[in-house]
Amino acid sequence: MPTSTIHVSYGLPRKGLPSAASVRRWASAALAGHRRAAELSVRFVDSAEGRALNRDYRGKDYATNVLSFPIELPAGVRSPLLGDLVICAPVVALEAISQDKPLPHHYAHLVVHGCLHLLGLDHENDAEAEAMEARERRILAGLGIPDPYAER
Repeated sequence: MPTSTIHVSYGLPRKGLPSAASVRRWASAALAGHRRAAELSVRFVDSAEGRALNRDYRGKDYATNVLSFPIELPAGVRSPLLGDLVICAPVVALEAISQDKPLPHHYAHLVVHGCLHLLGLDHENDAEAEAMEARERRILAGLGIPDPYAER
């Protein structure tokens, strides 16, 4: 049976943020069938921390919804470690309002999206984007969450 260790931390007050149990459920759904064992961390941050991380690691001076930091291991080293996700709570909350989505559904989508990045999926071109979005839709449907890409 696959085992996942998902660490959840909060760099801001937890009011309105998903529980660690919810985050673990969403991440586990995204990881199901991909690895025998996986370990990752998910950290919720405020706009200042989100902006600093996006600026320092991606050269973009603004806070974004989710950042994925895949582990970089030396060649030949095997580990269950996948990396880290950073979710900027204020950005996610504003997006949920502007996209008319329930906030918990938007958080679930971004956790799944970030986990798929940690597994090596990307959306740099149309074919990759379509494949990644299809996988997100399947995972989220399994969690009872509607298509995040459907027109509202």
